[in-house]
Parts: sequence; structure tokens; C-alpha cells
Amino acid sequence: MREIMNYDDIRPYEDHEVNHYINVLLKDDVFQQVLYFIFQDEKKVKGVCQLLSEIRSINELQMKFMYPLIKEWIIDKTTSGITWSGLDNLDKTKSYLFISNHRDIILDSAILNYIIVNAGMNTTEIAIGNNLLIYDWILHAVKLNRAFVVKRNLPARELLLASKNLSSYIRKTITKDNMSVWIAQREGRTKDGFDQTQQALLKMLNLSNKSDFESGFRELQIVPLSISYEREPCGISKVEEIYKREHDGFVKTQEDDLKSMAFGLTRPKGRVHFAFGKPIDAQLKKFGQAENLAESIQQLADHIDTCIYRNYKLWPNNYLAADLLTDSNLHADKVDDAVRDKFSELLDDLVKTIGEGDANCQKRLFMQMYANPLLNAEKVEGSEILS
Repeated sequence: MREIMNYDDIRPYEDHEVNHYINVLLKDDVFQQVLYFIFQDEKKVKGVCQLLSEIRSINELQMKFMYPLIKEWIIDKTTSGITWSGLDNLDKTKSYLFISNHRDIILDSAILNYIIVNAGMNTTEIAIGNNLLIYDWILHAVKLNRAFVVKRNLPARELLLASKNLSSYIRKTITKDNMSVWIAQREGRTKDGFDQTQQALLKMLNLSNKSDFESGFRELQIVPLSISYEREPCGISKVEEIYKREHDGFVKTQEDDLKSMAFGLTRPKGRVHFAFGKPIDAQLKKFGQAENLAESIQQLADHIDTCIYRNYKLWPNNYLAADLLTDSNLHADKVDDAVRDKFSELLDDLVKTIGEGDANCQKRLFMQMYANPLLNAEKVEGSEILS
């Protein structure tokens, strides 16, 4: 008997639900405060509320409201420009599973969707952990923007059932609905700059596989995506969290996640680059011939990592941090005085923000966060990628 899945508790809102949930949002006092924070003008907020109240579909919401918002409020105000490469590897009529390194809670998927809309593709559905859905308005806002919920922190049996349902939903979205999906390579943002695909993610995706390893992953059309910010979103906050967790037993709260979302949206990010890899296809046959499923999964994870490391856009800060860590000048030709001065300011800000503790240790963590992408790229340089 065929198992029937129900996705109502995790799926995004559908067009017929859009107007209802927008009106729910507009009546939410906290959401009104968010609008005032963004637009900082009562007349503009009233205009936005009027615009939102007239929207009747997801596509209309994204094209009339989200797309201009991302461009004008995030890209124009907080970056020095965004670039991308590799989109010519993709067929605009097909759907893909974009698996990327994860640096910022909101920006990664928001900028991805801005880029692919510019390229003539539809926006993706987005995986978001339920730990981030702190308030009802956040739940409604993300589900109105094609986000589906990843349930976390469940008892073992419930987690398995939720993972099967999630896996089935992702596969259906790509293969039946012809909608692309974005998901991070790991749970939570990378805070030390060392991007690595978790086996658990690929095992979850395989739970809905009704065929062999090769066929099951081929139909997902996985595209490794390298996301590179010249200046780490919430970089100082990330180091503060690592340092305090290691030295003071710091435990992150939901409020910390909310603060990270706000900081990521508003803080300077410098230049930003998204590099799209080629869909993983022919390589899957070799991975499927491994001794067991665990080894096949690990080989696929390693391949995704290699693609992400190799395509990652390295900035002067990455080279400078590596030289500072090793007290060398190996990459001096890629760093000018202005970069050195600015990075020194960031290190001073880091120590002032944390306020106490071992300043040298804190600076080292900060430098490692910037150096690790370079070290990973050098590690896979010259390594073979099967085609």
C-alpha cells in the first residue's frame, strides 16, 4: 500500500491563502513595527500596507514587494554590489536542488532568489528551521515567500517521521511541481568559515528515494552553490558566540537568532558573489558503487564540498587573514594598505564588542573565519572532479 504524505504542517502558503495571511500580518503590531523599522516613514508604511492588502498570489507578492525590497533595502544599502557565475550551466526550464554553504539566516536565500529571477527563472522554495519561527508574524512572512519548515529538536521517532515527510516534500516539489529548492549544506550557519556538508542532510534526502542511489539523487538535480561575502554577515557576533560557548558555556537563545537576522540584513557586507556549480549527475554512478550506503553518502558530501570550495570567490580579507595567522607574506600581492587598515579596525571592534576575555584568542577565531575558505580552496586545488 502506497504511503500518503501530508505536508500541510510544513508547506508554504498557496495562492488562495495569500490574501488572508497578508491581512493577518497587517493586523500584527510587531509586523507593523518591522515595516516602520524598514521604511522609517509613516506615509511609506501606509503605502506599503495598501500595496500588500491588494496582493492575491505568491508571485505577485514576490515581484511587487520582495524583489524591490531586496534590491533597494539590502543590496543597494548594505553591499558593494553582487555578482554571480555559472548560471549558464543550468536550464532555466528545469528545477534544481541548490545546496549551498550557509553564512546568513535570511540573505543566502534572498539574494539567490534575486539572482535567479534576474536570469529569468522562478524563485525557489526555501528550507527554514522551526527554531527560527519565533513569532507568528515570522511564520506567516516566510510561508508567504515559499518557505517550508524543517522540524528540529524532536524525539528520535518523531524526528524520523518528520524527516521522511520533509524528504518526500522536497522530492515532490522538484520532480512533480517543477519548483527549485534551496537548502543549506548543514544545520545552522557556518560560524568559523569552514563549510562542510552534513551527512545527515543527504541521508534525509535519500529517505524518499524509491530507486537506487544513482537514480534517486539524479532526479533531485543537485547544484552545489558557493556563497561568498567579502565581509562576513554578523562576523563579530559569530566569533563572540564561539568564544563565549568555549569559555563561558554560552547557550544560544531564540532572541539571539532574531538579533542575527536583523544584523545580517542591516550590517555592511562588502562585495557578494554567488557561484553556481554544474548539476551533479554522471558522478553519481561512481558514488553509488561504494561498499555501502554510508560511504556513497560520504563521497557525495565530499564532492559537494569540493565544488563549493573550488568555486568560492576569495576576497583580499581571506588572503590577509591567512597571512596573519601564519605570520607570513605569502599573499601580500593580493592585499593593499586599505584592506589591512580596515581589517585591523574590524579586529579592534571585535575585542571592544566582546568586552572581556582573551583578546588574542578572539582575534585568532576571527582570522580563522576568514582564512578557512582559502585553506579549503587550496586543499582541493588540483583535485579531480568527475564529470
